[in-house]
Amino acid sequence: MPHQDLSTATPKRLTPVAGAPLWCDAREFGLRGDGVTNDQPALAALVDRLGEGYAADGRARVIHCPPGIYSIRDAGTVWRSGVSLIGAGPGATRFLLSNEGNRADPTPLAFWTTVQHGASRDRYIADCTFADFEIDGSGVAMVEYNYLAKGLGLQYVVRGVFRNLYIHHTGATGLGCDFLQDSLIDGVVVVGCGRLDNGEEMGGAGIGVGIGGWGDVERLTIANCTTVGNGTNGIFLELQKDYWTPPRGYRIIGCHSQANRFGISDWGADGLIVSACTLTGNLDAGFDVSGNGTAGVAGRGGIISDCVIDRNVRDGISMGNTPGPYTVRGNRISANGAHGYHEHDLGHGHRGAAADVVIDGNEFWDNGLDAIRIDRPMTDAVVVNNRIRNNGRRCAPAATGGGESVRYHHRSVTDRTAHWPHDGHRGKVVWVGSRMAVVVSNTDTDLSLAEVRADSPTGWNEDTPPPGASYELPAAPQIRAGITVNAPFDSATVRGNRIWDHRDEQTQTYGLWITRAGSCVSCRIEDNDLAGNAVGAVRLDTPPVGGRWDRNHQDVD
Repeated sequence: MPHQDLSTATPKRLTPVAGAPLWCDAREFGLRGDGVTNDQPALAALVDRLGEGYAADGRARVIHCPPGIYSIRDAGTVWRSGVSLIGAGPGATRFLLSNEGNRADPTPLAFWTTVQHGASRDRYIADCTFADFEIDGSGVAMVEYNYLAKGLGLQYVVRGVFRNLYIHHTGATGLGCDFLQDSLIDGVVVVGCGRLDNGEEMGGAGIGVGIGGWGDVERLTIANCTTVGNGTNGIFLELQKDYWTPPRGYRIIGCHSQANRFGISDWGADGLIVSACTLTGNLDAGFDVSGNGTAGVAGRGGIISDCVIDRNVRDGISMGNTPGPYTVRGNRISANGAHGYHEHDLGHGHRGAAADVVIDGNEFWDNGLDAIRIDRPMTDAVVVNNRIRNNGRRCAPAATGGGESVRYHHRSVTDRTAHWPHDGHRGKVVWVGSRMAVVVSNTDTDLSLAEVRADSPTGWNEDTPPPGASYELPAAPQIRAGITVNAPFDSATVRGNRIWDHRDEQTQTYGLWITRAGSCVSCRIEDNDLAGNAVGAVRLDTPPVGGRWDRNHQDVD
């Protein structure tokens, strides 16, 4: 493979070598596409042949796979620079992965990795496009989880394009490619991947990108993608070494992530831009910034803007152990089971305060608990111009029941004698002996339950309880504020926010609450409208120290 200069120098244009056509029909080179023949050996031979041609003359080649089912069995294909794989569209061109003859190893469609093949900054692949086909990973089975059981698993790629792909039900991550430079992931749909992942393993995502291998700048755009029901993240970026510099250059634009464990996660980038995305119904959080990744380094310097972050089972935005800064601007953050925005300590990662976080111009409404909750020290935070209304929906008192009126299903509980407030149990855990499930919504007599894991048919951690078994629901927290400060909150600015509850049955108890564990030192709390909450405008279990506290409407305390 020739060295590929990343500079702007004009390359030489060479005549293609004989025997390695620039464009070829896969059917004319041994692939059958009949769903029966193992097409992997023919594909591997063709990739090698065209890769050798690219190495000789520097001209990229294209393999076109006409409509058909191409069975890829028992081995992945080691990919080569300058070789593109193009189909006739998802559903028409389908690659069916399976490993029934080699259960010890996964079978990705294409891979090129550091561990298996010596991929590096000096041994990368370049000028490859994967477009217009489907990858079905449902035929791969493993005795133990293996993070290489992907659809596509390439590392150190330059000028890579992944477009109009449908990848589903792989054992590990669907599109799991690392260190992508000058690359694009566009219009990729990933469903039900990470099915062999218990939710805690490495990988298991829809689209997962390891970052940091090229240094402090890696240029990648992920646009117009859809990720549904994947084991860990819908889309995530993960710094691979804790001593690497968190890189800049990543954008995630116009994507939809639903019913994954996390919607979109920033596990180690610097300056990630997430814009115009929909993050809904994810089992842990819609957007997650934390050190949960391999390197234990959280993202910082990012911007999430103009997104809909709605009906996630726990938090809308989970911000854990970032050093900051981060900007959250212009989003709708609504109907999440716990908090809208939650700054909290995961017990690992950066241990100091989060600095210079900006929460600006967002709509927070109908969340189960506090709209904004600060459970970790922050300094120089700016919380301005937000509309925070009708939160604290998890208001129902403790409840028990059993007997003839109670029935259980995979994803619901019914008690015909109950009179629960609408969505008053949202986000609670219902217990039936040792069995447990999380409530996502409720009517006066029915609880709807979240999946126990992504793409699971049940919400229970064990078998579905028998009819009539006794259940328990815990009490709701008594205080559910618009903004809760439950940690040191120093030199912060809280200005121009409208915080209220305008429903007949109010559930947002206070506009602003500083708890006994919280503090507000040298803060500027100004020009906020706190009128119209259920109990009062402000509750100060710890009085503020220093700073300014001026012109807050209905701030009578």
